[in-house]
Amino acid sequence: MVILDEFIDKFNALGTKKEPFFFAIDFLAKLAILGDEKVLFRLDTKQNYTTKKTSQLAKIEKIFTSFNAYQIAFETLKDEIKKGNTYLLNLTCKTALKGEVDLEAIFHQSNAPFKVLVPDHFVCFSPERFVKIQDNIIKTYPMKGTVDASVENASEKILADKKEMSEHVMVVDLLRNDLGIVAKDIKVTKFRYIQKIQAGQKELLQVSSEIQGDLGENWQCNIGSILAKLLPAGSISGTPKKKTLSLIEEIEGYERGFFTGVFGYFDGANLDSAVMIRFIEKTKDGYVYKSGGGITIDSDLRSEYQEMMDKVYVPVL
Repeated sequence: MVILDEFIDKFNALGTKKEPFFFAIDFLAKLAILGDEKVLFRLDTKQNYTTKKTSQLAKIEKIFTSFNAYQIAFETLKDEIKKGNTYLLNLTCKTALKGEVDLEAIFHQSNAPFKVLVPDHFVCFSPERFVKIQDNIIKTYPMKGTVDASVENASEKILADKKEMSEHVMVVDLLRNDLGIVAKDIKVTKFRYIQKIQAGQKELLQVSSEIQGDLGENWQCNIGSILAKLLPAGSISGTPKKKTLSLIEEIEGYERGFFTGVFGYFDGANLDSAVMIRFIEKTKDGYVYKSGGGITIDSDLRSEYQEMMDKVYVPVL
C-alpha cells in the first residue's frame, strides 16, 4: 500500500506515461492499493477475471447494530444538524456476520456493475459509479434515495418524498462544487432518475443524477491530483465536507478503512471508478458488513434504521 503523497505522485507518473493501472483508495484518502495482480475487479464492462463456479453461499446470520445504539448516534447527529455544523451526513454502522463467509464466492456470485475483491481482506459489490472520465469529460453519478421496489407506487413516492429530494439536492450541489475544483463548464445533465438494484431477494429503487465537467487535454498527467481533490466522495461523506468528516469520526466510533473509499481502472486514455459501498470486510474480530445512509434534518429515525438494514445483502447471480 502507498500513502497519500506517494499515490498522488505515482498516479500522476503513470498517467503521464499513459500506462494502465488499477487502484483502490480508502475513505480518508490516506492509503491506496496500486496495481495488485491478486485483486479482482469489474467496472461496468471492464473486468480482469473469468467467473468461477463456486459452492452455493451458506446462510449467513446478520447481527445488526442495536436500535438503541443507532438511536444514540442518530440523535447526536440531529443535534449537530440543528447547531448548523452539518446539513447532510452519511451515517454508517457495522453489522457482524456469523457463519461461513467466503469473500471469493461472494465476489463471483454477486451481480453488480462494480465489484472488487481484495483476497483475505474485503469484497465490495457496488451499484454506484464515482467518476468516469472519457474524451476529457469527467462525469459523476451521486445516488441518494432508496426504496423497496415492492412498495406500491414506489417510484412516484421516492421522487415525491421531500426529505429524499432535499438530501439529493444537497449532494448534487456538493458534487457540482467538487467537480468545479478540477474541471470547467460544470452542468447537471440528468437529475433524479430511477435505477433498479437487486438486493438479495429484494429489488430496490435508487435515485441518481449525472453531473459533468470539462477537464481539458492532458488531464492524465494530473490523474492522482484530480482524485485527491475529489476525495472523500461527497455522496458518502456529507456537507460541508470538512466539518462533516470530523463528525463522522466522532459519531460513528469506528474506522471505515476502505469502506466508502473508491476503486477504479485507468486504461491509458480514460478512467472509470466506483464508490465502495455494499462492503464486507474480514477483521480480527470476524466478518463485518458496513452500511448506512444520508441523514438530514428531515430524516426519520426508524426509516433510516430500516434503510441501513436493507442495504445488508449479497446480490447473487
